[in-house]
Amino acid sequence: MKKTNNVKGLYSAGSAEAASANSHSEIGRMGEVDRFSVKELDQLKIISGSMQNSKILNVFRELRTQLLNTNKKKNFVCMVSSISQGGGASYVASNLAAVFALDKTKTSLLIDANLYDPGLDKLIIGDSESGITDYLSDSSLNIKDVVYATGVPRLRVIPIGGNREAAAEYFSSDKMQHFVEEIRTRYPDRYVFIDSPPILDSSEARILSEIVDVVLLIVGHGTVTQEQVESAIHIVDTDKLAGLVYNN
Repeated sequence: MKKTNNVKGLYSAGSAEAASANSHSEIGRMGEVDRFSVKELDQLKIISGSMQNSKILNVFRELRTQLLNTNKKKNFVCMVSSISQGGGASYVASNLAAVFALDKTKTSLLIDANLYDPGLDKLIIGDSESGITDYLSDSSLNIKDVVYATGVPRLRVIPIGGNREAAAEYFSSDKMQHFVEEIRTRYPDRYVFIDSPPILDSSEARILSEIVDVVLLIVGHGTVTQEQVESAIHIVDTDKLAGLVYNN
């Protein structure tokens, strides 16, 4: 397992009855899955309401509050991207999804779009056959075919999949934009987090930043320069940048 990271903070920058009923029904079903034990969650570096280190739990709760306030309590699609390789975007994305799922009135969906270092399938209960890249390249697949249960109640994962060739073209396709719109609007209580490659090192992250609602940039402790931070900030639309998370 990787060394435990510690997020230090977020610095801000800058429905219909039928839908609601469907959402609450979905939330009820999502609670009926196998659960990771507290020990297993600790090994996976995933927060839980029963974890001993309440400091980390409270940091992610604060991040949740700030994101909700930034988005005026509405659900959203949030891309989480490190400024450089190894900054901890997967750790932050996974735990943001987990802390939203701790609220029994909400569900969360975690999407692995980190083509160069995927790993969110470790949260899936059972085997995964297809993922986001397969869905985008195969017209026979539906969204439900790539969404998997996890060991965290009310949290679902879409893994990277096995068809990673020409992923930049997949992410910039009309199908990807329709996909994002669908997962945002189908359930008003669902919050979506996309784990993307480092934004300075990949065209895919830049493409994804244009179709999501919110972007969080992860600054790995001692791994980036001030110039790199400024360059990353300039890539993201000012209205979408929720802030920087310093992670060690």
